Amino acid sequence: MSDRRTRAIVLRRTNYGEADRIVQFLTPEGRQSVIARGVRKEKSKLAGGIELFAVSDVVIHRGRGDMGVLTSARLVHFYRHILEDYDRLQFGYEAVKQVGRATETVDESEWYDLLAETIAGLDVITIPRMLIEAWFYLRFAALLGHELSFKHDVGGEPLQANKRYMYDVSERGLREHINGELTADHIKFLRLLNVKPLGTIVQIGGVNDILPDCWHVARQHAAI
Repeated sequence: MSDRRTRAIVLRRTNYGEADRIVQFLTPEGRQSVIARGVRKEKSKLAGGIELFAVSDVVIHRGRGDMGVLTSARLVHFYRHILEDYDRLQFGYEAVKQVGRATETVDESEWYDLLAETIAGLDVITIPRMLIEAWFYLRFAALLGHELSFKHDVGGEPLQANKRYMYDVSERGLREHINGELTADHIKFLRLLNVKPLGTIVQIGGVNDILPDCWHVARQHAAI
């Protein structure tokens, strides 16, 4: 038996019995299901540490069973501004749901970083939601093993700055097309979205005109 302290983001909460909850956390070490005993009681010390859209410091006791027991939960940061904007809130729910579903088959530590950066970005109202979504979609697809190529088109030819491209849904890649909406500027920005942290991306200026097309490509590629 042992106790483990870690940072955690709530993926799902399910009422259990008269006062308990089963909580599914996403941690830097992967997903973890725990039982939070008595958390629905009025004076529970655990309740404040298992909020949605928050990062918490938790202690999980591992016994003989498969499920851990939550013994401590302290709120580190609650991203309350997400709740003030309907569209950001809905995408926040979608991101949590999709990451939770993905970790059922691909349980990698990078999922925690992806979700933590996403909800932190959604909390900053001045960051365009479309930019956050485009960044999330490309990273999401890459973690599932479907990274979009920005070196070659679907035919295996190197991408060229003087040509235009479109996203081919069936091939999940870029295809040269004379009337394609994607220029060298689009591809350069998409490439940055694919490799740079969100905090770096938000400092890039002059992307308002190309952002909608990049968002559309990223969403199509993630197939959400």
